[in-house]
Amino acid sequence: QVQLVESGGDLVQPGGSLRLSCAASGIITSTYTVGWYRQAPGNQRELVTTITRRGNTNYADSVKGRFTISRDNAKNTVYLQMNSLKPEDTAVYLCNANNDLLRRSYWGQGTQVTVSS
Repeated sequence: QVQLVESGGDLVQPGGSLRLSCAASGIITSTYTVGWYRQAPGNQRELVTTITRRGNTNYADSVKGRFTISRDNAKNTVYLQMNSLKPEDTAVYLCNANNDLLRRSYWGQGTQVTVSS
């Protein structure tokens, strides 16, 4: 059974930092493109960042220079380091693992990030 478990969400003040984790079981994350998405109330789910099997990364313009995605293959975990957080970053952050060749896509349950003073 495949599971993606996100953690690390919290309430943080503007300008603060958080590191989210996406721990996988049942798949090897290094063989998937793993992405972080977010969804705020009333908004559509949006792509924040991805890391491919080769380690190539891509970021939404709204988070470039502030967020960093990384992967620890030994721990089978993908991280999202978020710095200089803004109130508009408030959302549920979800992890997705996708493999087009295998036609497999998995989602975690999400973790809440709230940026507020």
